[in-house]
Amino acid sequence: MSFRLHSARRTVLAFTLIGFTACDKILDVENPGSVPAESLIDPTLAPALAAAAMQTLQCGVIQYAATASMLSGEELNANGFVDNHPWEWRGVVEIKGAPGNCNYGRGTTAMGFYTPLQQARFQLDDTFDRLDKFTDAEVPNRLSLMASMRAYGGYALLLLGEGMCEMTVDNGPSITRAAVYALAEARFSDAITRATALGDQSLLNMARVGRARARLDLKNLPGAAADAALVPAGFVRNAEFSEGGAAQRENRIYNLTIRNEYLSVAAPYRNLTVNGVPGNVPDPRVKVKDAAKRANDGITPLFQQQKFIAQTGGTPIPIASWAEAQLILAEATGGQAGLDAINRVRTANAVPVITDPAPAGQAFTDLVLEERRRQLFSEGQRYGDMLRYNLPFVKGTTIKGNTYSDLTCVPLPDVETRNNPNFKT
Repeated sequence: MSFRLHSARRTVLAFTLIGFTACDKILDVENPGSVPAESLIDPTLAPALAAAAMQTLQCGVIQYAATASMLSGEELNANGFVDNHPWEWRGVVEIKGAPGNCNYGRGTTAMGFYTPLQQARFQLDDTFDRLDKFTDAEVPNRLSLMASMRAYGGYALLLLGEGMCEMTVDNGPSITRAAVYALAEARFSDAITRATALGDQSLLNMARVGRARARLDLKNLPGAAADAALVPAGFVRNAEFSEGGAAQRENRIYNLTIRNEYLSVAAPYRNLTVNGVPGNVPDPRVKVKDAAKRANDGITPLFQQQKFIAQTGGTPIPIASWAEAQLILAEATGGQAGLDAINRVRTANAVPVITDPAPAGQAFTDLVLEERRRQLFSEGQRYGDMLRYNLPFVKGTTIKGNTYSDLTCVPLPDVETRNNPNFKT
C-alpha cells in the first residue's frame, strides 16, 4: 500500500476534488472526473492534478487531527460504533486494520490517517514531476504550482513521520521517523526557495513553519528557531472546508464533535482556567461546552469543543500559523527569549502574560508543552508532543470498560505490510 500507481491503475485515474478551497483559491478549478492515462501528459490538466493533490492533503490533515485527538486523549469515544472505539483505547489489531480514507460521509465513525496522507504524498510528488516536464507557456502558474506541491508534500511527510512508528515510501523498505522528517525538511527547503523567488509570502511562511516543525522533530533547535522567528504575526494557512455539499468537503471534527455528538472532550481539557487570574477566568484557547446531556452512545457525558464551529462544517483548521511558530521558537530557545515568545502568543489570545522569571530545564519544558497543549488544542499536535517527549498515555479502562493498550505511535497498517514485499515474512 505504498501508493505507487502501477500501469494497470493508470488506465483510468479518478481525481475526486473533495472541495476544500485554499486561501489563495488555487484549488478553485474544474473537476476532471475520470481521466484516461494517456491524458495525464496533457498540460491543460496540470492545475486540476495539483488541486486534487492538495485537496487530498487537506483531507489527510483533518483525518490526522481527528484521529490524533483520540489517540492523545483529547477526545473520548462517545458513540456506539465499534470501528471508532479502538482509537480511544488504542487497540493494536483494530488500528492496523484501519488505514483510513477520504471516502466518508457525515455519519462515518471510522478513523485513520495513513492512506489519505500516503495518497497525498504520492499525488503531490507525482504532480511535481509532471509539472517539471512542462513549460511555463503550457501551464499558467506552473512555478507557483510546483512550489505548492513541495510545501504541501512536506506536510504529508511530516504528519506521517509524527504519527507512525515507522514508514515506507513507494513500496520501499522501512525507514525511521527521523528519515521521514529529513524528507519533509527537504520538501520545505525547496518550497522556501521557490516561494521566495515567486514572492508568495503565504506559501513561504507555510513552508517556514513546516520546516521549523520538522527541525524541531529532528532536534535541530537552532534551525527550528531561525525559521520560526521569520514568520510574521497573524500568519495562518488553513485547510478550508465548505458546508452543505459533499460530506468530504466539510470539517470532519465539527461533524464528529458537534453535528453527530460522536466524540466528547476528555476531562483534562474541560474547565481550564488561566492560572493566577482572580475568579478562575476560563482559558479562551480551550473552549469547551458542557452540553449537560449524554452523547450519541447514551453513556458518555457530552463536552463539545468550541474551537471549530464558527462556520459549522465549513470552519477551517490551521495547517501552519504564527502562533505555532512562536511556540516552536519558545521551545527551541528557552530562557527569557522563550518566555517572551510564549507571552506574545498569550497576548494575541487576550490571556495575561507570565510575569514570573523564566523557569529553567524541565520546568520550562513543562511550561511550553502546557502552552502548546492549550494553544494547539484539537489540531492533532498534542499526539506528536506526547511521542516526542515520551509523555504517559492514558492507562486503565475506558468508561465503557475497554482496557487501554500500550500502543503509542501507529504501526504500519496490514494493507501495507501484506502487500509491500519488504515486509512479507
